[in-house]
Amino acid sequence: MEFSCKDFKVGKCQGQKVVDGETMPLVLQPPETDKADMESLLLALKTNKDWFEQMIIKNSAVLLRGFDVKNAQAFNDIVEAFGWDDIRYVGPAPRTHVYKRVWTANEGPLSEFIYYHHEMVLIKECPKQLLLFCEVPPPEGGETPFVPSFRVTERMLEEFPEAVEEMDAKGLNYTFTALSKNDTSSMRGRGWEDAFGTSDREEAERRAKALGMDMEWLPNGGVTTKLGPRPLTRVFEGRKGRRMWFNTVVGMHGREISSAVMADGTEIPEKVVKRCGEIIEEESIQFKWEKGDVLIFDNLALLHGRRPAKPPRRVLVATCK
Repeated sequence: MEFSCKDFKVGKCQGQKVVDGETMPLVLQPPETDKADMESLLLALKTNKDWFEQMIIKNSAVLLRGFDVKNAQAFNDIVEAFGWDDIRYVGPAPRTHVYKRVWTANEGPLSEFIYYHHEMVLIKECPKQLLLFCEVPPPEGGETPFVPSFRVTERMLEEFPEAVEEMDAKGLNYTFTALSKNDTSSMRGRGWEDAFGTSDREEAERRAKALGMDMEWLPNGGVTTKLGPRPLTRVFEGRKGRRMWFNTVVGMHGREISSAVMADGTEIPEKVVKRCGEIIEEESIQFKWEKGDVLIFDNLALLHGRRPAKPPRRVLVATCK
C-alpha cells in the first residue's frame, strides 16, 4: 500500500533504513505547522485508524514526530485513540505505573544495554503493538534500536540451516530466576510478587500457569520460572509470510539467571548463539530520540533493545493486544 493521507506529512530521521522496500521507521509529521497540537493529532489518528494500522504492519515501525505530546496523559490519549485493548506487561523488567495505560520503560541502570527482544515473546499472549513515548531524551546514547525479525531468520538460515531447523523442530525450553522483591539495580530485577501482582505463592502459581509457565520455589524466597517448549520462529498473518525470529535465545542462553536449551535437552551451540547476536546487531536500525516522539512498533515483526545512556532519560511505554 502506498502512502496517502492528507493528515500526515512524511518526514525523515537519522538512521532510517529501507528494508525489503519498506522504510523503517516511517516518520509521520504534522501536515502544517498549525496541525501539531494534540487535538489535531488525536482527530487524525481516529479518522485514519484503519490506514494507520496498515502502515504499522507495512513498515513495522511508525514514528510520530513534531507533535505537541508533552506528558503521560497526552501519550495515554494517543494510546486510547487507537482503540486497542490493553495487555498487562509480564516480564523481568522493573517498571512503574505512571498513568492509566502508561508505564515507565525498563528502569534498570542506564549504563546497561538491554538486549534485543520481542516484547513478552515467551508468554502465551504477547502484545501486537508496542508504543513508546520520549518525555526526556538523554543527552547521549539511550537509543531504542530495533531489528526486522525476518532478516535474522533469513541470515541464520544462510549460515546455520541445520541448526535452525533442528531448533525449530524440537522447540526451546527456557528458565528464568527472580527474587521475591524488585531489584532496580538490575535491568532484569523485577521480583515475582510485582510480576504476578500477588505475594501469595499459590495465586502466583495459578497466574503463571495461565501464562504458560511452571514455577520452582527457591530457599531464598525467589523462584525459577520454566517455559517451553516454545518455537524458534513464527509466521504471522498479513506479514508477507515472513518467518520471524520469535525467540530470546541470545538474551537468555548461558546467563547467570537464565537459560535456553532445545526442548529435548540438547545444548544450543555457543557459536550459533554468538553469531546470531552479531547478525542481530548488524541488522539493527538506530535513531536518536527527540522530545515528544511517539514510536509505534509491530511487536510481531520487530525486536528492540536499549543503548546505554547518560541520564536523564525518560521513555514511557504502553502494550496493546
